[in-house]
Amino acid sequence: MNLRFKVHIVATFRRVCRGSCMAPMEKIDVRMNGEPRCAPSPEGHAFSADVGGGMTIKTPFSVSLSVPASPSSDAKPDVHHPAVPLKQARQQSLPSPTVRGSAAEVPAIRRSDTARKRDRRFDRLRTFSGRLDRQLSTLRGLSQELPAADLERGSAKISEEDTDEDHDVPTAGRYFDALEGAELDTLRSTEVAVLPKDELWPFLLRFPISAFGMCLGVSSQAMLWKTLESEPSMAFLRVRPAANHALWWVSVALTAIVSIVYLLKIVFYFEAVRREFHHPVRVNFFFAPWVACLFLVKGVPLPEWEIHHVFWYLLMTPILCLDLKIYGQWMFSGERRLSKVANPSNHLAVVGNFVGALLGARMGLRELSIFFFAVGLAHYAVLFVTLYQRLPTNVQLPKELHPVFFLFVAAPSVASMAWARISGEFNNGAKLLYFVSLFLYVSLVMRVNLFRVLRFSLAWWAYTFPMTSVALATVLYSSEVNNMLTQMVAVGLSGIAVVTVIGVLATTVYHAFVCGDLFPNDISIAITQKRPKFSNILAHLHLPSPA
Repeated sequence: MNLRFKVHIVATFRRVCRGSCMAPMEKIDVRMNGEPRCAPSPEGHAFSADVGGGMTIKTPFSVSLSVPASPSSDAKPDVHHPAVPLKQARQQSLPSPTVRGSAAEVPAIRRSDTARKRDRRFDRLRTFSGRLDRQLSTLRGLSQELPAADLERGSAKISEEDTDEDHDVPTAGRYFDALEGAELDTLRSTEVAVLPKDELWPFLLRFPISAFGMCLGVSSQAMLWKTLESEPSMAFLRVRPAANHALWWVSVALTAIVSIVYLLKIVFYFEAVRREFHHPVRVNFFFAPWVACLFLVKGVPLPEWEIHHVFWYLLMTPILCLDLKIYGQWMFSGERRLSKVANPSNHLAVVGNFVGALLGARMGLRELSIFFFAVGLAHYAVLFVTLYQRLPTNVQLPKELHPVFFLFVAAPSVASMAWARISGEFNNGAKLLYFVSLFLYVSLVMRVNLFRVLRFSLAWWAYTFPMTSVALATVLYSSEVNNMLTQMVAVGLSGIAVVTVIGVLATTVYHAFVCGDLFPNDISIAITQKRPKFSNILAHLHLPSPA
């Protein structure tokens, strides 16, 4: 045995001793060409390791080295555990000696429940993107590495340069490139999501801002029944105040629940809320909470002029701020200009001004009501023309999103009521807006194919609020033009609106509590900031689905 090989043997033994913390050299069994050179000790060998807290781990082992007569560079020591047959152990080609102990005899070091159960794949959308949690975990000495199973599924298929590691939200153009559909909520086949698509996400991540559409539909019913009770043309119906009281309290409860849940999302998943706010379609639904609250104030079982003005100011201030933000983007932004982001959901960004003008006029704030009415009317005219002249290259809307077309009816019908309250009568200006809304309503109803929807979604609530708005405007019109025909139309449209709200509400409850599929994974907030590489797209397409 030459000197170089002896040095290699000594270095190998030292590495084994360091890994085992205690390995007596005299207990090493060395064989040359299968012949023993040192007799093995009859007693069992073991190494011990002190893990703290007075606990010592002892594991039995034996080391067997097979050295050929003429040592070569590829000679490898074979580390053998008594529980493993020698032949099987030699079949495992290892780059360096390792010591295997009995797994049953080595107690596992316990980790805290937070480290064991923490799923860090959703940290990128948490508040502060999970950086505070990672710092606290580092101070506690916990590992920050993901499990191998998590790395192999979903997130590991995207390189760091393809993800938004700097926590910036995607641009408007990126949303259009990565998503498709009228509400941009379907991931294209050539894109890769930053969150796993094969499992259910946390509930708060799946709770979208569009859930406030439920509040709009129910709270507008409180307005309708209050109007049916107070308008002289509907006196023959003998509507009791109890109907308005019951619907108003139901609307308050629903709005409170939805608001609390979304506030929790803001607290725990603020990055997801940021992505929704920068979404070209979802941003319009940020008007919905304030419009729903305006409906609640308008439908309160009290005369509007007895309500303190502070409520109107508190609700119209955020609407004004959103107007300045969104309308400014429509005019001056390159990627978010109206000609590029125009969709039926943009009506929600306009209708808030008309609802505020309607309530303000009833509360005696006439000048401010005219201001918001003028702002809303100017932008509604531009939006109406932009939506009518859609480019021929636009993708056809899928059937389950057709209900959003009914938002065309909402803005002119509410605007007609607002102008009637501002001017004190249902004059020609109010009639002009009302007839536009009535024509759009009838033209949509005549398209029966729009109602052949197979899959239920929150988009169905787009039917409720516009139908109720047209019914309200018709009730006011029948008070101005009081005859049998207008009364019949008002009662008929009111009945259709009530039945629609009841049907959609019942279906929503069924899918939420029975089917459990009301809130699927919100893919629209899980796109990458940059377009993924072609290799990552292929890896995503060939990714096997979990068993």
